[in-house]
Amino acid sequence: MYVVATAGHVDHGKSTLVRALTEMDPDRWEEEKRRGLTIDLGFAWTTLPSGADVAFVDVPGHEKFLGNMLAGVGPAPVVLFVVAADEGWQAQSTDHRDALRALGVEHGIIALTRSDRATVDRTAEIRTQLAGTPLADAPIIPVSAPTGDGIAALRQALDEVLADVPAPDAQAPVRLWVDRAFSVKGAGTVVTGTLAAGTLRVGDSLKVATAGGERAVEIRGLHSENREQDSLGPVTRAAVNLRGVDAADIHRGDVLLTPGAWRLVDHLDVRRTFGADLDGLPDNLVVHTGTAGVEAHLRPLSADFARISLAHPLPLRLLDRFVVRSPGGRHVVAGVEAVDLRPPELNRRGDARRRAEELSAQDSFRDPASYLRRVGFARVDDLARDGFITAAPPQGIIAFRDWWIAASQVTRWKHALTDALQAHAAAHPLAPGMPRKAALDALGLQEEGLLGLAIAATKAESSEGVLRFPGQRADLGAAERGVAAIEERLKVEPFAAPEADDLTELGLGPKALAAAERAGRLLRLKQGIVLLPSAPEEARRRLSVLEQPFTLSAARKALGTTRRVAIPLLEYLDAQRITRRGDGGQRTLR
Repeated sequence: MYVVATAGHVDHGKSTLVRALTEMDPDRWEEEKRRGLTIDLGFAWTTLPSGADVAFVDVPGHEKFLGNMLAGVGPAPVVLFVVAADEGWQAQSTDHRDALRALGVEHGIIALTRSDRATVDRTAEIRTQLAGTPLADAPIIPVSAPTGDGIAALRQALDEVLADVPAPDAQAPVRLWVDRAFSVKGAGTVVTGTLAAGTLRVGDSLKVATAGGERAVEIRGLHSENREQDSLGPVTRAAVNLRGVDAADIHRGDVLLTPGAWRLVDHLDVRRTFGADLDGLPDNLVVHTGTAGVEAHLRPLSADFARISLAHPLPLRLLDRFVVRSPGGRHVVAGVEAVDLRPPELNRRGDARRRAEELSAQDSFRDPASYLRRVGFARVDDLARDGFITAAPPQGIIAFRDWWIAASQVTRWKHALTDALQAHAAAHPLAPGMPRKAALDALGLQEEGLLGLAIAATKAESSEGVLRFPGQRADLGAAERGVAAIEERLKVEPFAAPEADDLTELGLGPKALAAAERAGRLLRLKQGIVLLPSAPEEARRRLSVLEQPFTLSAARKALGTTRRVAIPLLEYLDAQRITRRGDGGQRTLR
């Protein structure tokens, strides 16, 4: 299916033309039929000569209903722009042209209606008005709905225009802007909209984003053109029967979304695409995108860039287009596009000007390099969700697991971790190193994986939950003298472990001995026995000359020590799988 929205000045025959093309009346309200004036969106469909299925979204042309018109053309990829041949270009023709330009509609056809009443050729006038817009070269087809003249040619031209429209992405995440919500007896809540990309399936779980936040819903049923469907692909007029929400809680401008694929944004930086300079606009505006019209506060950064704060968040991606109008205003004043969905704070004097300079210097707003250099790092999934190009990391960006990281950020982490390790060693000389949690806090990180990259850049060691510089030894401070004395004694007699009184005399309590062990200076066995770290290997050498298996007494003599030392040492050797204990307390070297 193709979806085409109408546009054009009030009373130029948009609805009449849709009736002539489809044999369906797009006006839904009794008041519309009575007044002969389209007030809200209307819908109709037909089959073109090629067999292509096309649905029309008919919009009001009166300036009082500009908001409704914008909701109709917002999600539509193609426009049928109507100009009456007997009146020519009019005020709302300009507004609708500007709206289409702001929304980036690139495909369309011009219907020159009431051609049977024409007294002059309007072609040059229309070309002049459309110059510089995507519709500048759109075909112009004279038609007369009452007589039927030109209808066949218009249908053929529609076929040709629609054939040039790029195929939509059926695998894309769903973002269905709601244009109607109502309740059907026996079915419940139904919403309608134009599905521009992605696929809907019965049973799918979605999120509905409203001004009050997000909630989970499920697709109970699907219809298109009054026919029940199991699934719908783009581009399609879709009626979606939802489970999990009341119709009264959904309104035009709300959105059905693929869960986890969109981020709700309420602050963004925008670039002017056309229209009035942004630094000359009022602070309070209304911006339109999709079917939504949202109040917004504008902070100009320059004539071409501004910061917009929305009254409530919308699911947005980079380069999404907006129509800008003043509150209560009946005219389009500018068009803007989203260029940063995570903008930096502007707190200091001159920040706005500097921000505008940064944005104007960017070649592509979908290239994440500038953003990553500013924030340092981001998950690749988050970048893709915002609309950045993530096929390959740009120059100067490091791909690490699920992250893209600016090389400058790695350098900052390296310096910060180096400073943190030095400060920790000075403040905690007996500690074996800096706890990983403390390192995460020092770098302002929450991800262990990113800490690993910082550790690698710093060339630090990580073991037993702590970080330290290679070769770093705990500063034993006042305990150094006592530890050195024990080391000298044990070098001569490796298994002559000092008595408890000796340790007390040397000023070596449990804390100092633990620090010495962490530093690799001593080995503590249970029962308060302290030896050199080389003691187990020396014990293996001496026990190897004994007849296997050997007794505790034989081991004690070979080691030249007492039962006080021999028993805990042999138990340690058992635990280290150096010896194996057998029957009767005898042991064998493994």
